[in-house]
Formats: sequence, structure tokens, C-alpha cells
Amino acid sequence: MIFRWFALLMCIFATQYAQAETVHQGDAFAQPGDPKYSSGFSHYDYVNPNAPKGGTITLSAIGTYDNFNRFASRGNPGARTDELYDRLFTNSEDEPNSYYPLIAESARYPDSYHWVEITLNPRARFHDGSPITARDVAFTFRKFMTEGVPQYRVVNKGITARVISPLTVRFEMPDGDKDKMLSMLSLPVFPEKFWQHHRLDEPLRSPPPGSGPYRISAWRAGQYITWSRVKDYWAADLPVNKGRFNFDTVRYDYYLDDNVAFEAFKAGAFDFRTEGSAKKWATQYQGKNFENQQIVKMQKPNVVATDTQWLALNVNKPQFSDRRVREALALAFDFEWMNKALFYGAYKRTSSYFQNTDYAARQLPDDKELAILNPLRGKIPDKVFTRVYQPPVTDGSGYDRGKLLKALDLLKQAGWVLKNQKLINVKTGKPLSMELLLNSGGNDQWVLPFKHNLSRLGITLSVRQMDSSQYLARKRKRDYDMLPTGYYAFPAPDSSLQIIWGSAYLNSSYNASGATSKVIDDLLAQIIAHQADKQSLVLLGRALDRVLTWNFYMIPMWYGAEDRYAYWNKFSMPATLPTYSVGFDGWWYDANKAAQLPAQRR
Repeated sequence: MIFRWFALLMCIFATQYAQAETVHQGDAFAQPGDPKYSSGFSHYDYVNPNAPKGGTITLSAIGTYDNFNRFASRGNPGARTDELYDRLFTNSEDEPNSYYPLIAESARYPDSYHWVEITLNPRARFHDGSPITARDVAFTFRKFMTEGVPQYRVVNKGITARVISPLTVRFEMPDGDKDKMLSMLSLPVFPEKFWQHHRLDEPLRSPPPGSGPYRISAWRAGQYITWSRVKDYWAADLPVNKGRFNFDTVRYDYYLDDNVAFEAFKAGAFDFRTEGSAKKWATQYQGKNFENQQIVKMQKPNVVATDTQWLALNVNKPQFSDRRVREALALAFDFEWMNKALFYGAYKRTSSYFQNTDYAARQLPDDKELAILNPLRGKIPDKVFTRVYQPPVTDGSGYDRGKLLKALDLLKQAGWVLKNQKLINVKTGKPLSMELLLNSGGNDQWVLPFKHNLSRLGITLSVRQMDSSQYLARKRKRDYDMLPTGYYAFPAPDSSLQIIWGSAYLNSSYNASGATSKVIDDLLAQIIAHQADKQSLVLLGRALDRVLTWNFYMIPMWYGAEDRYAYWNKFSMPATLPTYSVGFDGWWYDANKAAQLPAQRR
């Protein structure tokens, strides 16, 4: 009798709780804020919904490949293999962190974010014509949790996936985290009937069955991959796809060296090129084909959150364990001279992990931010409170003696002395040396000037270049002292910062510096907890920015003041381009323009 009474009370409480919690349902989501496009929109603003289909475009890739499984823990994946599978929801390219339906039709979730139920489009199909079901979704999530990269399991620990009906899957999240809930919306979906017989962490030597707008139709490992448009693609007319994916064929040709690739582009071997070298852009994009507009040059200013370049120092190596050593190395990086002499002034100096956003720490902390930072005194550099971080600015002469003397003073404070033009550790008697790991075929003009400045400090820098497969293997094992790395543009701080800076994700290849810190972990936890509060997120983002920059985990390099690209004049594009990309998926082959080119270039 007592047990039945207790059970009745529990049912009453559960019913009252369920009634008190509001369940939201929709087909478009954003974090933070509201999505740009309302329910029922017809197409993105940056596409031509009537763009013609057809034609071929040839692109280039640098390095090699030996694998068609983008999610494998070894091997070098082929170009575009991250697009083999459609996702439940997809993003637009003119707003940050948006989610619009692709495989899914809608999603519903409560105020607590403890679960989300996703309903699939009944028309969704894999390339073989078989339906995409809730069972495939649940299988895919479990596959990532058991065979995916370790950081995925850490991020999503405790989350479960359960099939509610053939077209509805439910994810349950014990932490009630909105960011994690939204991350489930971007899950790619694998066909269970194929992947139940293959491991996700192992490479594939031939293409697996897919579901996206293109399928692999021809390939030769390490040489080329050809993607063909799926003519009966079920999602071609969805609002998120209308006006996109217009080429019948997209081919990627591989080159071992970027200089060779550039000459091949000018000769017409491929059609579109993004240029990373400002010197090439200023001095080598010239000649008859450029003058007569057979090759078109375009530039797009970077005015929003921007990808940046950094030189990551592996702080787990003993020579980088002291912050003063890391700061000294930053003083030896003469950006002003490099930008003038090598890059024709085309770059701007990176100064923040939230470059070109409100979250960059550009002023001293105010009282509200100090409320976050004050409890951390003694655990973070004192300069966080007294100075706005700014990378060292040299006189641009190539030999700023003042900066090198300041670097030498920091090295002496850290226990290094200059003897016979070698920097020696006072305790161990060993010289300070390090290896810079580089991917062969890239643009590395900056290396020799940096190496020369380090030699003036008595530091030996050896440079190791290797092919892309070897480079990727060493990067995954964290077998390096330092390497250049691109840092993804964060329009706003979110939970994905954990993978780059969280202690629990040290094995992530995204954490290029290998930094671990309880202070950083605590700031990340607060950022995750305040995803719906823009004001708090600004304060926390700036606080994190200060802690990261003043610890000198990475040396700031640069970012492009604009994107530079060129193409053979046989394509057209919409009048409006997206804010956060070139919008290449919205281009189309223009037969009238192509007819003006020599026959072999069409």
C-alpha cells in the first residue's frame, strides 16, 4: 500500500514537471539568436534559384591521398570526402551557427534541453535509393561514440540515441546543454547496412556509398578524384540546396607542390584557384590571359570573423614549458618586415582568437569582466589586468635590435645564458634547439627570416618538410616542436572551443599547442553555460582571449585582409555573395563565356 502511494506521488510530480516544461518545435534554429531565414523560405539570398545545371570544373589539391573515409584515425582522406554524406540539418553561409533542414524535417525539444526529437523527411534517400531512417541516425551516433575520434566521445559523454519511430530519433542529454542539443542537428547520417561491416576509425581504399549531391565516379589514389552530380538527388529542390551544386562534374587533380600547381593553373590545367601568397598575387598574376580577362582575378575583403594563422608551440616539450621562453620566440617573429618584404603588405597581424568580432579583447577589462578575472589572480599572467594584448611591433628593418634584446632578457630570466653564440640552459647545460614541422609544397617564405632571428639569439631551429601523409601522421601523434596552424574563425564562443583548448581533449589534433589549464577549463565551462546570454558571452569570450594570448601558447602570424582567387572566365555567379565564404557552390558553368575561350580551355 505504501509503495503504491509513493508511486502515485511520483507520477503526480512527473506529470506536473512535464506540464511545467514547454516543448518547442521548429524547422530552423540558431545559436545564439534567431535564424535569418524563416520557416518556408524558398532559397538562400546568395544563390540564383534558376542557375543552369551542367558543365565541368577542375580544381587542384596539394599533396596526396590514400583514403575515402574522412573519419578514419589514420590515412590521408581525399578531397571533398567530408561531403559524402548529408547531415540532418545544414548551415547557411551568410550567418553564423544556423541550422536548416536537410535530411530532417523538424525538431522538438524542451526548455531544459534534456532531449531533442528529430523527425526525418520521408523522401530522404541514400544514393542506392534506400530510405534514410531513424535507425541509420541512431546507428551513426553510436558508431561515432564507439569508433570515432576520442574527443567526440568526451564531448558527447552520457548522450544516448533512441529510435522512436521509423522516421523519428530521440537524443537524450543528461546535462541539458543547448549547444550539445544543437550539435546533434548537424550529425551526418551513414547507411547502417554498409558501415555495420566496416570500422569508422579505419581507412577505406574505395568510396563508400553516400547520400550527398555528388558521388565519386572515378579516381586514382594520389592523382585525382572525380565527383559527378547525382541526377536524381532527392534533396536537389529543397530550399537549402536550390541554386547550388550546379556543375555536372567536379574533378580534383593532385599536385605535390603549390608552385607547380600555379603554373598548371595559368596553363589551363584547372579552372579555379585560391591564392595564399600575396607575393604571387602581386607579381605573377600577369600576362596576356589576365589582361584579356580570360583569367579573372577577384578579391573579397575580410570584415567578419576571420580564419587566422598561428605558429603553434608544443608546450608539452620542455623547451616551451616556461611562458617567458614562448614570449621571447614571439619577439623574434618580425611580421612587419615579412609583410613588407615578402607579402607586399597584403596581411594584417593576428591579435586575437576572436579576430574581427566583439569577443576580441581590445580594451582593458571593465568592472564586469574583472568580476570574472579577479578570482584568477595568481593563476594567470599579471599583464591580463594591466595591458591589452598586442603582438610585438618591430621597426620593419629586419633587424630590430631592441626586440631581440628584450627577448634575450626574457630568456635569461627563464634560466638560459648565451655562451659562444649558443643559448645554454643553466641547469642542464643543453642548448636551446627546436624543430619546425612543415607540410611540403606550401608557401614558407617566412621560415628563413624567422630562423635567422632565432640564430641571433643563439637558438637553433631545424626545419623538417614532409609529404602530407607523413605530416598528418606526426601531427596526430603530436610528434613535433612547432608547426604553423590555421585557427578557425569563431563568430561567437561556443562548446567547440573545448576541442581546441579543453584539458579533456588533449588528444585532439585541433589542440595544436597541447595546452592544458584548469583556468581555461573553468572559463570554457562558463562559456557553455551562458550560450543564451550574449552579454555574459562577450565578457567570457574576452576573458578567455586575454588568458590565451598572454600565455603565448601560439605565436600570432597573420590573416588575409581579403580573400584572393582567380578563375578561367567560363563561370557565372549570383550578384550577392555570402558573408562567410566565396559561395562557390552557387556558381555555374556559363556556355556563352566558355565559347570565348580557346577550345582547349572550355
